[in-house]
Amino acid sequence: MDRHKLIHTLHQVSRQLTNNLNEVLKQHGLYNAQWAVIYILEKEGSLTQKQLCNYLSVEAPPITRTIQRLVKQDYVRQVQGQDKREKHIQLTEKALNEYPIWEKAVSDLNLSLLEPLSEPTQEELFETLHKWLKKLQ
Repeated sequence: MDRHKLIHTLHQVSRQLTNNLNEVLKQHGLYNAQWAVIYILEKEGSLTQKQLCNYLSVEAPPITRTIQRLVKQDYVRQVQGQDKREKHIQLTEKALNEYPIWEKAVSDLNLSLLEPLSEPTQEELFETLHKWLKKLQ
């Protein structure tokens, strides 16, 4: 097995997935990075910027820019934490109302992307990637 070729192909797949997601989200005024923040906030309710950085494996400056864009769009708000330096990021009512529309668009894309893979193959791929992700973290 050519391991270099395997990792290179994974990078290519990742880029294509991002491109496809950006194309779908563009019509809603969002990008992949914004969707990632919105998605996890919808699941978790509220996270600090540091928690978002850790979850998304992204440095603070890009997360700060993404949050600032989402604040401008009125999709997130920053709530002061107990420590004055800590800010909790939460979805706004506007974002919560729009979320089902965005989620449907992403879900439709995901279905089309996964269509060539059988259900057992999808499950095996998920398990493999999940194990690998845990090892990388």
